[in-house]
Amino acid sequence: MHSDPTRLAIVRLGVDVPYEQAWALQKRLHAKRAEGLLGDTVLILEHAPVYTAGRRTAPHERPADGTPVVDVDRGGRITWHGPGQLVAYPIVAVDDVPAYVRRLEEAMVHICADFGVTARRIVARGGVWATGDPALGLPDRSLGAVGIRVLRGVAMHGLALNCANDPRWFNRIVPCGIPDAGVSSLSAETGRRIVVEEVMPIAEKRLAESLEREPYELHEEDLLAQVTESAHNRR
Repeated sequence: MHSDPTRLAIVRLGVDVPYEQAWALQKRLHAKRAEGLLGDTVLILEHAPVYTAGRRTAPHERPADGTPVVDVDRGGRITWHGPGQLVAYPIVAVDDVPAYVRRLEEAMVHICADFGVTARRIVARGGVWATGDPALGLPDRSLGAVGIRVLRGVAMHGLALNCANDPRWFNRIVPCGIPDAGVSSLSAETGRRIVVEEVMPIAEKRLAESLEREPYELHEEDLLAQVTESAHNRR
């Protein structure tokens, strides 16, 4: 099996996906992609509620009440994933890491614009933001975050975009290590409920455009069959 560098498989994993389950799948796909046995793939999902801490997370940024945190091998700091938040994990070949991060952020900027929300990148902060108004005491508000790991020329982890999630989940942590910023969502910014299911097809389109790939739908069962087949063929 040889990968087609022009195509991007879109795999929807559903809702309430346990973080460890998706992480384990990412690792399997990453290994196969690095060996050239699978093509570029993006996993799209909603997680069950979880806090995850990247390698740069400081102790004071973690929940003070002892809430469990999953320590992961991505860059960045601590964040939350859960219902109402769209998560995308592109398992793709990368040759320019900073440019790849910009592509993910730009994809989120376009997704936000598609729903009438103005978002922008802020240098040295990462992710995408709704601009605050200091005169009104309104801080910049995080709409989406990026945290990746690139190993053997292949990326894993990815982005999270707030659609209709409860912002109170972020009250227990210092999101992304930025204490003077707020957290918002597409729903909060527009005043109407915008659920992940509504955002998903737009996000898939924008991600594929940003990565300059031709998207196609791949069912989870077929993806797992490909992984099993590639492992069998190696024996």
